[in-house]
Amino acid sequence: MCQIENMKYAQNILETIGNTPLIKMNVLTKELPCLVLAKYETFNPGNSVKDRMALQMIADAEADGRLKPGGTIIEGTSGNTGMGLALAGIIKGYKCIFVLADKQSKEKMDILRAVGAEVVVCPTSVEPDDPRSYYSVSKRLAEETPNSWYVNQYDNPSNCKAHFLSTGPEIWEQTDGKVTHFVVGVGTGGTISGVGSYLKMKNPNVKIWGVDTYGSVFKKYHETGIFDEKEIYPYVTEGIGEDILPLNVNFGVIDGFTKVTDKDGAVYTQRLAKEEGMFLGNSAGSAIKGVLQLKEHFKPDDVVVVLFHDHGSRYVGKMFNDDWMREKGYIE
Repeated sequence: MCQIENMKYAQNILETIGNTPLIKMNVLTKELPCLVLAKYETFNPGNSVKDRMALQMIADAEADGRLKPGGTIIEGTSGNTGMGLALAGIIKGYKCIFVLADKQSKEKMDILRAVGAEVVVCPTSVEPDDPRSYYSVSKRLAEETPNSWYVNQYDNPSNCKAHFLSTGPEIWEQTDGKVTHFVVGVGTGGTISGVGSYLKMKNPNVKIWGVDTYGSVFKKYHETGIFDEKEIYPYVTEGIGEDILPLNVNFGVIDGFTKVTDKDGAVYTQRLAKEEGMFLGNSAGSAIKGVLQLKEHFKPDDVVVVLFHDHGSRYVGKMFNDDWMREKGYIE
């Protein structure tokens, strides 16, 4: 931030990333014995938590020479990381090519194009190592594009580092060190691992819970150490769950996982908007349902922080469209 004669302003949009508010949940959590606070990440300029790690990954890649002036940033993304990378790319002078799976909302694709990124769409229902998958296509584009940098948010340690340096300390300070549980949907693993590592460093008794989805491998792998391919099948929920084990998922700091159905994730996304005034993305519905499923773990003095990743504007054609919800059998 810059201050000149009592004026205070950001030098550019990137300086507004972080320092998001904690907001008390009132209606959906009224049956819980504890205080539930939402870490509300849509206040970031790209409207998601991913702005934090996008900026950190770029800064670290610039510092060690992986990303050079005038370069092209290439990444496979469900949309939000792409948005954070695109905003940083605009300010810092990089081109962006983003590869998305076709299950991602049209809004996410349109938003990325609106900020000048090139968008490549791949089929969802293929294996990760299939040449058509969004993992494979993004790697191939990086090999073919001169002066490019493949971000690889899944295995890039700067992802986890961003949350250890910013999100975790913010939660600790905002709760005055009273946080007892942290609950968050898990995709790349950067948020849960970075925040979890920081909070457990400050207080080893803080419990770290991941929210997973049916069709994803995380919960069973955490409980058994078995990567069970029979667990993998296509699912509707966006932004959480994986059919791979990203290096950023530090299972050692995670106390447990709870799985939320596609239907519950979608229904609770609508309920957050209509009952709490929180217009949020699909993973927030899954996250708050996950908190409710963990009810037996909470006591009256507990302070539970649940992180809400992104904004409802990304899902207007899906979870906020009653025709779509009926078609999926999620509402009558």
